[in-house]
Amino acid sequence: MPVNLNKPERWKDDIAQSVDFYNHWFMSFAPVTYREARVDVTRRVIRAIQHTDNLRQISPAMLLNEPTALLMLRSATAPPLARDRLSGLANVSRSFIKRMEVQGKLPIGQSQGQLERALSRICEIILRLLDHDVFPWLKSETQPTDAEVQRAATIVADRLTGATADPIIRNAQEQRQLATIGAFLQARGYVEERPPSSAGLDQMQPGTYTFRYGVLAGGEHKVNIPIDAVVQPYQLRPDRIPLLIEAKSAGDFTNVNKRRKEEATKMRQLKDTYGDNVPFILFLNGYFDAAYLGYEAAEGIDWVWEHRISDLEHFGV
Repeated sequence: MPVNLNKPERWKDDIAQSVDFYNHWFMSFAPVTYREARVDVTRRVIRAIQHTDNLRQISPAMLLNEPTALLMLRSATAPPLARDRLSGLANVSRSFIKRMEVQGKLPIGQSQGQLERALSRICEIILRLLDHDVFPWLKSETQPTDAEVQRAATIVADRLTGATADPIIRNAQEQRQLATIGAFLQARGYVEERPPSSAGLDQMQPGTYTFRYGVLAGGEHKVNIPIDAVVQPYQLRPDRIPLLIEAKSAGDFTNVNKRRKEEATKMRQLKDTYGDNVPFILFLNGYFDAAYLGYEAAEGIDWVWEHRISDLEHFGV
């Protein structure tokens, strides 16, 4: 039975409450999350500066040993270099750069010579554009003081953290949302228990839940779909399929309507495997407008607002 998707008369009030809920969290906790991330990034920038002999040893050999240092080096230039810009200037693919920075690995399928030539071009661009106002010892050819290194690392860390602020906030929000679901379930006697990967969803024990669980779904070509929270109520459905919950948060109205097709695609894949009545819902917090809600409702996707988490009871929890 629908819980929120068929009650458009409540949407306006719920949207307002959800926006207020998100804004309160953001003003109270997001700055702390951002500052903690910046402190961690600053430490890593200092290590990278030290590893490159205070940026005097930026070489293919260094990047071969420390691929992730490229992320810091892109933010050490004037102006800071986006991946696409460095890709064009150094004539290397964007995926080449991303693999180094995100996975800490060098691209596969290239010879040692090809790798070294590509890394040489990257180093040439970085060295040419290093921000000497941030790293004054490079121009004076002196040994930097601890204070100079700390100041430079803080500036670069600010650039890095600013570029990744949204993912930092989303990650903090997701962790908080899952903790909220967990606390709600535990208060009702549920136990966190991860079912064996070999077991089907219908084998999940009553009164248990798990987070970030991969569910095999789709048509002829099945894919592994990550589900944020999987809850098996005490009273089982006839097909024993547990409640599948996707946690979603948003800090503005713009991006949600770009992302709304993701849930619809996931719903269709789940239906292909588990039938039209698969219990897949959204757990919403933040800026989700009527256009977004109407789209999800048209796809048959229901939701629970975080500010009214008790609605989970209407889904059998």
